[in-house]
Amino acid sequence: MSSASDLIYDWNRAEGPEWIFASAPRLDDETLRDGLQSPSVLDPPIEKKLRILHLMEALGIDSADLGLPAATPRAKADVLRLVQEIASAKLRIRPNFAARTLEADLQPIADISQATGVEIESAMFLGSSSIRQYAEDWSLDFLLRTTERAVKYSLSLDVPPMYVTEDTTRARPETVKRLYTTAIECGARAIVVCDTVGHATPQGTQAIIRFVRDEVIKPSGEKVRLDWHGHSDRGLAVANALAALAAGADQAHGVALGLGERAGNTAIDQLLVNLRLMGAIDRDLTRLKDYCDAVADALGVPIPPNYPVAGADAFRTATGVHAAAVVKAFRKQDVELANQVYSAVPSHWFGLEQKIEVGPLSGKANVIHWLEKQSVPASPELVEKILAHAKRQDRLLSDAEIQELCGQKT
Repeated sequence: MSSASDLIYDWNRAEGPEWIFASAPRLDDETLRDGLQSPSVLDPPIEKKLRILHLMEALGIDSADLGLPAATPRAKADVLRLVQEIASAKLRIRPNFAARTLEADLQPIADISQATGVEIESAMFLGSSSIRQYAEDWSLDFLLRTTERAVKYSLSLDVPPMYVTEDTTRARPETVKRLYTTAIECGARAIVVCDTVGHATPQGTQAIIRFVRDEVIKPSGEKVRLDWHGHSDRGLAVANALAALAAGADQAHGVALGLGERAGNTAIDQLLVNLRLMGAIDRDLTRLKDYCDAVADALGVPIPPNYPVAGADAFRTATGVHAAAVVKAFRKQDVELANQVYSAVPSHWFGLEQKIEVGPLSGKANVIHWLEKQSVPASPELVEKILAHAKRQDRLLSDAEIQELCGQKT
């Protein structure tokens, strides 16, 4: 018996390997920071944030931006509780907090780190593009002085700085080089390239990552982690994150369900799916839907039915031709085949399964499969009765409707 993988010709590798990642990519989850900046979401209670944190851990997420403690008293209380949970539950996930390049933002991070005994990175951000400089009346000298002061102050507090340049993908090369070089010379060992307004394409993403690798990090002689932070204004965030990792970024940032300001951030759940499919990671993703559902519930945002993997329709079909192929695969007693004959994403990798429904576009195979799943004899008369009823509808039939047509009590 052939495996499903033997039966699929992969054009993604026809001209050579897919994007090659130098090492296992790391992921930073910003759901509880950037995700909460979406104008349409709720800031959930701490109990729901704790559940999300544990689901991040279950998915093997490497680090998480848990918030900006200087924003409000509640923000500081919440991030303190989250870090306490990391310590008490001995979670592997590494915390970082957002901060402006201000002493007032950095001091609370040090306070929480000292109170919990957990090392916390300061994700300190500063605008870098000429358009931002013009709008703010900033000079490059001002940005360089601010960078030096903030990085050194963070280190003086025993808080490792993660130096973030906003709008990097629209900044001039000489500005990018001088800002990152200054940060590294002052002691930063993690820097972040940001596509803050979703401007970049995969080609542009790779160009800037390679530029920073070759023109900043390598000449420094230091071991510096390079991160990518992207937004989805052009709908390219996931593709850009993959391109960044292939070009040499060590870590990519993302948010559950792609939530965030404007059109949102890189969808970290979709990034996990693609990295798993590309063989770049090998981790248990059976809790991925739980994670997405928990975030949707906590932030008050519904998941679109056609959303990849986590959407209600991701592994559901009522179309006759599609269903017939899936049913034939099921009859071969081959779950892998059934999960891939009409899907590029194997549902069983995520603890899910293919579902066949009955509706106006269905065929006999749909009805027979539904009846067999319910242990109801699929007589030709009953199959025709259900199918004829379905053809008169403008929607899928509910289980209760089909049971009623079968003469069963609901």
